[in-house]
Amino acid sequence: MNPIDALLEQHPVFSHFGAGERAELARRAQRRETSKGEVISLYGDVWPYLLMIERGRVNGVKESSEGRQLIVLSLGAGEVFWGLAFFKEGAGTPVTMIAPEASRLYLWHRNVLVPLLLGNGPALWSLTQLMITRMQQVSEIVEGLAFQPVAARLAGLILKQFGQAGDTSVERSLTLDEMAAMVGSTREMVCRILYRFADESLIEVTRTEFKLTDEAGLAELANQV
Repeated sequence: MNPIDALLEQHPVFSHFGAGERAELARRAQRRETSKGEVISLYGDVWPYLLMIERGRVNGVKESSEGRQLIVLSLGAGEVFWGLAFFKEGAGTPVTMIAPEASRLYLWHRNVLVPLLLGNGPALWSLTQLMITRMQQVSEIVEGLAFQPVAARLAGLILKQFGQAGDTSVERSLTLDEMAAMVGSTREMVCRILYRFADESLIEVTRTEFKLTDEAGLAELANQV
């Protein structure tokens, strides 16, 4: 089975299509190989596509007039993203989509996918549920920025990394700039807080990894408002 066939069969939206429809979608997909840091779509672009990630990562980034960045969305293998113009003709994309590492993506224009979705209620319902999940994720980010100090947001980000790895040590796969963009702060502030966490024996920081030494303490900090 080709990678795209497996992705379509396993995805909660595309799994509702029959084998013949999935084969047609695989045939009509636009494969895109991106390099590290490549922009997929710019803020404001009319981008009428839905994309699926085979490998790599895609970030949705908001940028202030001063040049500060906030990562509001980070997607990995098997996940999908859509431009607003996929649903509403002429609508601009609200974020800049960037591949922070070399990635392989599959894209479908709305003209290809929307007719199939309109004819498949369960698939359309699953996509609606996915949209609600994304709205909840963005709401949590906004609440964190509004009510949580930077240290609490950074503690939550680190705990999320440990939870994904299922271990007490994780590779430092994110740069300081990326971590700052994910918690709405600066590189310098993130660096200072990380070493404060280390001084308080919450984590150990090495050049290549974080080691979790006090999960309960880090969790308590992450829940501060």
